[in-house]
Amino acid sequence: MHKILIVDDETGIRESLQAVLADEGYETASVESGEECLKLLRREHTFEVVLLDIWLPGIDGLETLESIRDMDDAPEVIMISGHGTIETAVRATKLGAYDFLEKPLSIDKTVILVKNAIESKKLRHENVDLKKQLYAKSVIVGDSIPMKALRQQIGLMAPTNGRVLIYGESGTGKELVAHAIHAQSLRKDETFVEVNCAAIPEDLIESELFGHYKGSFPGATADKEGKFEKASGGTLFLDEVGDMSLKTQSKVLRTLEEQRVAPLGSDETIMVDARIIASTNKDLEEEISKGNFREDLFYRLNVIPFFVPPLRDRKEDIPLFARHFLKDLAAIYGRRPREITDDAVEALMRYSWPGNVRELRNVIERIVIMNPMTTRFDRKHLPPLVYRDGTRRRTQRVLHAAPGARRLRARFYSEEARREPRQHHPRRRSARLRTQPPLPQNENAGNCGERVRSCLHRVLPGRHS
Repeated sequence: MHKILIVDDETGIRESLQAVLADEGYETASVESGEECLKLLRREHTFEVVLLDIWLPGIDGLETLESIRDMDDAPEVIMISGHGTIETAVRATKLGAYDFLEKPLSIDKTVILVKNAIESKKLRHENVDLKKQLYAKSVIVGDSIPMKALRQQIGLMAPTNGRVLIYGESGTGKELVAHAIHAQSLRKDETFVEVNCAAIPEDLIESELFGHYKGSFPGATADKEGKFEKASGGTLFLDEVGDMSLKTQSKVLRTLEEQRVAPLGSDETIMVDARIIASTNKDLEEEISKGNFREDLFYRLNVIPFFVPPLRDRKEDIPLFARHFLKDLAAIYGRRPREITDDAVEALMRYSWPGNVRELRNVIERIVIMNPMTTRFDRKHLPPLVYRDGTRRRTQRVLHAAPGARRLRARFYSEEARREPRQHHPRRRSARLRTQPPLPQNENAGNCGERVRSCLHRVLPGRHS
């Protein structure tokens, strides 16, 4: 139940407001001075709205308002006055009052204002929660030398407006790097807009990027704001920019050059000011040589290049990732924090992770879901795939030939920090079977069962006599 505090030196007004608000389903309390109001608010942090009279004995309503606004998670304040002037209302608004009521009070207006003030406080809480979630998305986990260097580079270039092109295999965390750049930039309080260029159909991507007017093409039933316009003042993240068509590339290039967009169905242009961060898992220089990517657009985007290393090149970060994901997923699923044994972490570190960090998170999520009563995960809880040689499943070309990738990698890998040679997994039983010499063909051999026992005896001697 929502709680309302009424502060007025007139007993009749306090009692009348309490009766009206109680009928509307609110819980109320009342005091007659600013000092009592502040004392009660410091003791109880559950009030959502304060109805505060300006003329009070002791400290007046405006002084009380200033003290309320200095509190953490302050309630919304609606000022009340029987001798209100425009100057007083303006001053109260500047001090942070939600709205202003004049005596004699209108019951309907009072009820509506209280309802709107409660909604305003709710929205304020949601905004704070969303900012916390966005901050969590921008936290880069890892203590390996490549990740420390990556954080250092982000700290240097984030406060600028330079365009960024992020290279890396799928699942390495390119989107996370983009969020981190935005969170540390001068535009951090503005909008972060993301566009997955690989997921939008070719006939819709121009509408998504530049917007359209009603009737500009079949199916355009209403005006739509484009992503460039929506991100104006903030950051626009073009994910998998290498999958964009040549036609769309030319329009994006013109937008970057002129800082203007022309929505579909309009000859007028709109000024935009968005910082561009792009990412790709392709070798764009090779795509240029094949005629799949515009060279001039490449040079527009590739102002500050970043390379996000694959997880197999920073395996020392796997224990941190595993425990970070366990904590994160426990909060998401409303479960107690879980632990993972060193033995299980060692098994995770031996796997090559062709799907990179995304695959590791999926594995941790799987064991959390499938073992709801387990508080400490061991090797036996891991899925069979972590015992395979994941490099055989990796069809994606390793991105070492990206533009300047060797120089980029040199920033993240010093000679002293180059990783140790990869440990090889013990051969699987199926591999052992393949390496056995073929059984001699013997037409006089016994029945099928004898041949099977003979084969098993050669693989596991002494156990099938």
